[in-house]
Amino acid sequence: IGSNSIQEYRISPENEYFSVSFDSQSDDGKYVELVLEKPLDREEQSEMDFSLIAMDGGSPPRSGTTQIHIIILDANDNSPVFTQKVYTGQVLENAPEGSVVLTVLATDQDAGINGEISYHFSEVVSQSDPAFEIDPITGEIKLTKPLDFEAAQTHELSVRATDGGGLSAICKVLVEVLDVNDNAPELVVSSFSSPLPENSAPGTVVGLFTVRDRDAGANGKVSCALEDQLFFSLRPAYKNYYELVTVSALDREETAQHILTVTAADAGSPPLTTTQTFTVDISDVNDNAPVFNQTSYTMYVRENNVPTVLVGAVSAADADVGLNAKVTYSLLPVQAAERPSCSCLSVNSENGQVFVLRALDYEQLRQSEVVVSASDAGSPALRANVTVRLVVLDENDNAPLVLYPAQDSSPASSELVPVSAEAGYLVSKVVAVDADSGQNSWLSYHLLRATDPGLFAVGAQSGEVRLRRPVTERDTVKQKLVVLVRDNGRPPLSATAALSALLLKDFSDVRQPHSSPATEDEEVDSLTTFLIISLVFISLLFLVSTAAFIARRLCKRKELKAGHVLYGADNLQSGLADAAAAGTLPHAYCYEISLTTGSGNSEFKFLKPIVPSLPPQPCALGGGTSEEQGFACVPVPTEDVTPDNAGTLSAQHFN
Repeated sequence: IGSNSIQEYRISPENEYFSVSFDSQSDDGKYVELVLEKPLDREEQSEMDFSLIAMDGGSPPRSGTTQIHIIILDANDNSPVFTQKVYTGQVLENAPEGSVVLTVLATDQDAGINGEISYHFSEVVSQSDPAFEIDPITGEIKLTKPLDFEAAQTHELSVRATDGGGLSAICKVLVEVLDVNDNAPELVVSSFSSPLPENSAPGTVVGLFTVRDRDAGANGKVSCALEDQLFFSLRPAYKNYYELVTVSALDREETAQHILTVTAADAGSPPLTTTQTFTVDISDVNDNAPVFNQTSYTMYVRENNVPTVLVGAVSAADADVGLNAKVTYSLLPVQAAERPSCSCLSVNSENGQVFVLRALDYEQLRQSEVVVSASDAGSPALRANVTVRLVVLDENDNAPLVLYPAQDSSPASSELVPVSAEAGYLVSKVVAVDADSGQNSWLSYHLLRATDPGLFAVGAQSGEVRLRRPVTERDTVKQKLVVLVRDNGRPPLSATAALSALLLKDFSDVRQPHSSPATEDEEVDSLTTFLIISLVFISLLFLVSTAAFIARRLCKRKELKAGHVLYGADNLQSGLADAAAAGTLPHAYCYEISLTTGSGNSEFKFLKPIVPSLPPQPCALGGGTSEEQGFACVPVPTEDVTPDNAGTLSAQHFN
């Protein structure tokens, strides 16, 4: 107590933040206050250690010490601080969803909850850029959807960092989108002309188009190429504009339609391409004349043809189309200086059929040539010509004409043949011609008739008349021959040649008179005519007799049915015998007897001579006796018995 009690307190080591307050007036003197002299900063020093020393007033003084450990509690006096004021990141536009673009970082010197930082976008930025999200704990900025460089090349974001006490800080984030070659070039056609006339000059503009690529850099550099550059090519016009032009002459007949493919490619890796197809139709121009399918035509017609007969057709084609290809046919007029052609031909203007207007004769006109023209309907019209040759074919319409021996009315001399001539001796030669041609004019010679056919032979091809055998004394001095000259047509036509030959011992016999061959031929013709007339007359007489006989038979049958009695054979024979005995039958007549049914048969029977002492009389019907002719001949008095008063012979047919 007293002065030996606690006199003071002090801190060791001394510091500027704390001091000791000791009230010596206190009764108990046991309470000491530690006073904070200036604000603390936990961020600078979070803990403090010092000693508190209590000293008494004794001598020597004594002290007591205690250790004081000061823990400084945090107060939210520090805002978050970003490591960078501006964050810059790059991301490919084809980066997938969830890719981390970058990470922001903020620090807070406070501790505990005051030092816990959370990240988020500023409200305005988050609404305008929904493609990004930020992790509130780690500060990672991620993609919520793929980016498009062509839509936005950069994105500016604002990130706020807030601690647990409510203090915050803001930083800027710039996201640069890196281009990826994900856009193919685009080709936009401004103008295009189709169809294009085939006579368009080289350099004619067919189409105009532009190309573009939304990518950037090398990915946006575009080049164009044309696959087929034979007739067309590309020509740069202005910036990204190109012209499609012709470079050579066009021919619709060779290629009627051109399909052009333009390829636009960028310079990316790998490059992207776009193709555009242009279909250019070529319109027709009348630049092709009609062409015949043959250089010339040969047509055939047989003479004696039917008028307006079709003999053939010409055909021409035009490589053009439409009216330019419509072909019409016509006959060209013959020039005055040329040889006149046949006007018998006609051509159909539509189909080219050739007709012969009238019947032709080979012997007058064997062939003819005309020029047929084919013209199209273009403007101006083009034409082509072709020669048509008409060949007339021969028909066998001309009989052979005998030139020798002459067959006119004048008397011809006879050929002289010595009796001493041997076989093969040339007597004469028949010469004939035929106006037809070919096999129709091939002549053959045949011996038609002769006085002695075995004496002469005619060469089938030469017409030479030769002796077949030597002449004998029994042969007639004057020989007549008729030679048939026949052609080889179908059917064959023929002519005859008459000639005569005199068989003479020596040529002095030529002075013997002889009738002319013409007179003898006339006699032969007269005799032939007479025989024909006689044959016709006898045939008519036979028919009339047969008809009368049949009619008579029918009448007799009717009389038999009516009961008439006719004389029988006995009565007839007795009557004839009496007449013969009286000598009243000086003449011989022939009777054909038709017996009745009373005789037992209906056949013809001939009566024998009733008076056996009478010699056979010649029949009135002709030469020969009655026995030779097979008839019964009886004498009948012509003054007593006639066809009118022969009552006793009413049953017989009187001839």
